[in-house]
Amino acid sequence: MNLETMGTFIAACRKEKNLTQLQLAEKLHITNRAVSKWETGKSCPDASIMLELCEILDITVNELLSGERMEEKQYRKKAEENLVILQRKQERAQKSLARIERLWLAIALLLFPVHLAINYYYPENNGTGVGLIIAVVGLILFAVHFARYYEIRLK
Repeated sequence: MNLETMGTFIAACRKEKNLTQLQLAEKLHITNRAVSKWETGKSCPDASIMLELCEILDITVNELLSGERMEEKQYRKKAEENLVILQRKQERAQKSLARIERLWLAIALLLFPVHLAINYYYPENNGTGVGLIIAVVGLILFAVHFARYYEIRLK
């Protein structure tokens, strides 16, 4: 899935329908800058508006993701390729999210004892509520991390 190819294809289809970027944007309830970013390959349409975009441009989602019109023969092969690419992207996003969760969990677990130590050695700082906030955030992150971990493992 090449963003520049997809963008060029979106622009060509839009022009075939005699639509300006602004007109297309208005039909999709977005800004014309978003359409411009698609057409220059800087971003791609959000999944939530892909079906509507394809309907307006009279193309299939598979053609949109491939950046070209397809004959029936090519359609099935390209659909499978696009599904594999999307699956890989989803897996990478899940791994990235898990890394971020582990990082925040580690930070919360490290900061909580530090705060307790500060309150022990400097009791006049007691009552700020920071320790409680850190503990609650740490527990939430701990629960979320392990809930996601076991949910992924059970599938």
